[in-house]
Amino acid sequence: MGVYEGRGALSKALKQLENKWAETKMSWDDSRAREFEDRFLVPLQQDLRNAVGAMDQLAVLLTRIRSECGPD
Repeated sequence: MGVYEGRGALSKALKQLENKWAETKMSWDDSRAREFEDRFLVPLQQDLRNAVGAMDQLAVLLTRIRSECGPD
């Protein structure tokens, strides 16, 4: 799996997580749900967004490396 494919899979998983959490919150909306969201989901979402951003930067770098170091 290349960087772009991995990035796409990670982005898709993040979107699915956000959608499922939104569905869950319709029936689970109490202090424990908010605690769970604050303690686990918010940090996870931020980490996943950071990972996607890093993958974007890595893809740019790899493209540059290939163009500069590839076969002549």
